Amino acid sequence: MVVDIGSRRELLVDEELIETSRDVRLQLQRPERRETAITLDAPWEDCVAFPDSVVPWDGGWRLYYRAGILDWAREEDTYVAAVATSTDGLTFARPELPGCAFAGSDRNNILQIGGFPRVPPPFVDTNPACLPTQRLKGIAGRALQAYAMVSADGLRWSLLSDQPLALPGHFDTVNTAFWDRVAGLYRCYTRSWHDRDTGRVLSGWDFGGAVGIRAIQHATSTDFVHWSAPQQLEYADGDRATQLYTNAIVPCPGAEHVYLGFPNRYVPDRRIDPKHEYEGANDALFMSSRDGVRWHRWLDAWVTPGLDPLNWTERNNYPVWGIATTSPTEWSLYVSEHYRHRGLPTRVRRLAVRPWGFVAAHADHRGGELLTRPFTFAGSVLRLNARTSAAGSIRVEVQDEQGRPLPGCGLDGAPPWFGDGLEAPAPLGAGADLRAVVGRPVRLRFVLQEADLFAFQFGAA
Repeated sequence: MVVDIGSRRELLVDEELIETSRDVRLQLQRPERRETAITLDAPWEDCVAFPDSVVPWDGGWRLYYRAGILDWAREEDTYVAAVATSTDGLTFARPELPGCAFAGSDRNNILQIGGFPRVPPPFVDTNPACLPTQRLKGIAGRALQAYAMVSADGLRWSLLSDQPLALPGHFDTVNTAFWDRVAGLYRCYTRSWHDRDTGRVLSGWDFGGAVGIRAIQHATSTDFVHWSAPQQLEYADGDRATQLYTNAIVPCPGAEHVYLGFPNRYVPDRRIDPKHEYEGANDALFMSSRDGVRWHRWLDAWVTPGLDPLNWTERNNYPVWGIATTSPTEWSLYVSEHYRHRGLPTRVRRLAVRPWGFVAAHADHRGGELLTRPFTFAGSVLRLNARTSAAGSIRVEVQDEQGRPLPGCGLDGAPPWFGDGLEAPAPLGAGADLRAVVGRPVRLRFVLQEADLFAFQFGAA
C-alpha cells in the first residue's frame, strides 16, 4: 500500500514507513534532566504536591498542579488546586490570584480548596468551533465518575453538563483529552484496570481475586459530552503486566498525525529505602501511535530515577502532561520529584528534548542502510532532522516504486551530508528534480554512518 505523506513531517518512532534495514536500529533517545522548574514549598503546599499539566497561555505557559491535601481524613474537602506561570518554560512562579483565602490571606496562587468538582488537568481547545467561554477544557475525575469541565480563562471553571459522562472507567488519575485536528474529533485517555492473566477489563473496585493492572483506555467525541465506548490501548509488545499510572498523551507538535505518550510505570513490589513508609518505585516510558489505539511502547525506561535516592521511592518521575517549545532547538517536558518525603517539598524538574527527536534510526561507525516503503509526497526539497559525528555521514537515494534510482537521484552522485540540523536540506545528485516525481510513488534509501536520523519532510524550497 502506497501512503501519501504530502508535506507532513515523518518521525522514525516506529517501523511504519520502513521496508528493510541493514545494521540500522531504532534507538530510543532519553531526555536530559535540567534545572528545577519549581519547588513546591509554599505554606499551602506539602509533600504530596503533584503536577498535572502544562498548557500554553498568553505567550508563556501555565502549570496546573495539586498543591497539597491539608487533611487526609477529609481529602475531598481539603484538596488544594493551584497554578504557576512561566514566560520561558524553564522556571515557574506563583501568581497572586484573587478569591481563595488561605490562613486569612488571599495572596496566593490557589484556584480551589476542596469542593466538587475539582479543577481538572486542562488543555487549550483548538477546535475551530470552540466557544470563547470554553477555551479550556478538562475531565475531572471522582472515583468511578468523570465530568466534563470548561473555562474561559483557566481560573474559573464550570461543568459542561451536570451529569457525569457516560464513560466507564477509573478516574483517580490525570485524565487527558485534546482536540485532534487531523481526525476532527476529541480524544480522551483515562484509566482502566485489567486482569493481568486474562486481559479482562475490571469494573468497580472489587476485582474478585483478579490481579489488577492499571491500564489506559481511549474514547472519542465530537462535542466533549457524548463519548464512544472505551477501547483498551493495544501494544505491539503484548505485555499485560506493566502498571501504567498516568499517560501524558499528546499529538506531536508539528506532526499531529503521530501521537506521543509518556506514561509513568509503577513497580509496586520494590523498595530501595526500607525506612520509607510506602513501597514501590516508578519510572517513565515512551510510546507512539498512528491511530491512537495501537501503540509502539518502549519497555526500556525513557526516564529513570537517577542518582537522587529521593526519586527511588514510590510515585516519583511522573511526566507532566504537555510539551513546551522553549527554544527553536529545544522542547521541554517536566517530571515530578521527591514525592511524599515528610518535611521535604516535592518539586518539578525540567527535561530537555530535541524537537521530534524521541527515537532515531541509528547506525554506528561500520555503517548501515534503511529503505522506506513506497509513498507519495508534495514538495521540491527533502529536509532531514538528523545528526552525525565529525566523521559520520548520511547519503540519500530517491528510487521509484520498484527500487530503481530516479534520474539524478542515485546514491553514486549523492554527496554525503554531515552535521546536526532539525530541517537540513538533504543533498541529492546533480540534476535531481523532485518536482518531476511529485504524486508518483517513490522510496528513500538512506545510507548512514555514525549517524542518527530522527525525521524527514518534503517541502518547498
